[in-house]
Amino acid sequence: MLFAVAVIAEAQQPKKIPRIGFLGALSPSSISARIEAFRQGLRELGYVEGKNLVIEYRWAEGKFDRVPALAAELVQLKIEVIVTAGPTDTRAAKQATVTIPIVMGFDNDPVGSGFVASLAQPGGNITGLSTLSPEISGKRLELLKEIVPQLSRVAVLGTSSEPGYAQAVRETQVAAGRWGCSFIISTC
Repeated sequence: MLFAVAVIAEAQQPKKIPRIGFLGALSPSSISARIEAFRQGLRELGYVEGKNLVIEYRWAEGKFDRVPALAAELVQLKIEVIVTAGPTDTRAAKQATVTIPIVMGFDNDPVGSGFVASLAQPGGNITGLSTLSPEISGKRLELLKEIVPQLSRVAVLGTSSEPGYAQAVRETQVAAGRWGCSFIISTC
């Protein structure tokens, strides 16, 4: 009899609804298409926000100094995973936790940023997408030269403190030399 009561009580326990933390340094309107794609992907996996999934959004609205506190807030909520919208968010989440899985929405150079050990073996609690920008910068110029054969000058604009920037400039510069283009660098 006691066993039957325990089984009934266990069967009546509500299922725990998974909670995802979504951390963004900007505003939701600035990445609305990506947010909708994220929700669509979850729906395709059978997760519907508000039904069998809770997403805790935290937005810094361009106030980058707020991002670490928002990451800490998500950790305090004991969410199952943190999804980040960019490198600033990933850095803050990494500083806030070493146990909660972090899925970075994208990063130009997650290895150079110190988020993962390597793309093949990330290690730690961070995974996600990389645009591999530094490695393909030369190929981008090659494609541009095919589209615009008369191309003779190339300018690279970027932020010199951004991880991967120096490698992207080198790759582009090598490709520019191969194609006989003059090369201009502008940094901020």
